Amino acid sequence: MKEIRIHGRGGQGSVTAAEMLSVAAFEDGKFSQAFPAFGVERRGAPVQAFTRINTNPIRLRSQIYNPDYVIVQDATLLETVDVASGVKDDGIIIVNTTEKPESLKLNTKARVMTVDATKVAMDIIGVPIVNTVLLGAFAGATGEINVESIQHAIRARFSGKVGEKNANAIQKAYKLIRGEEA
Repeated sequence: MKEIRIHGRGGQGSVTAAEMLSVAAFEDGKFSQAFPAFGVERRGAPVQAFTRINTNPIRLRSQIYNPDYVIVQDATLLETVDVASGVKDDGIIIVNTTEKPESLKLNTKARVMTVDATKVAMDIIGVPIVNTVLLGAFAGATGEINVESIQHAIRARFSGKVGEKNANAIQKAYKLIRGEEA
């Protein structure tokens, strides 16, 4: 089983990202679940959402404490939230930032990868909403989900131009994190 923790701020679409990742896994023929961690959230407050993916039915219902993968939608969270907490040594942390991975100085043995998802979102979607962009980066970095499945899930959720713009942004981030585009 692969477990993913998504860090964001209230209003950034962390829960939507977890759900779309779960739908994409299902599209790939896997079992999946997505759920948020709720507390005293307000717009801008740190939030978490989770996704589990497995080739077998998932019976576990607890929060994810030792994720294989972490997605960080807002690099300012690194100042206040230990996003690397519990991540497996062979895991991957993907951070939306213009910084290089080594400059983030995260206390982890996991591989840290960065992508400027905000720029991709602004250039292609026209708004700084990075949740879907980071799903493309996740697909490229991990290989756990087919990028086409994520695009299909997004198009099913967001119709018309919005869905197409998001699908294009997903493809761009997928290529960027794999080093296929500059």
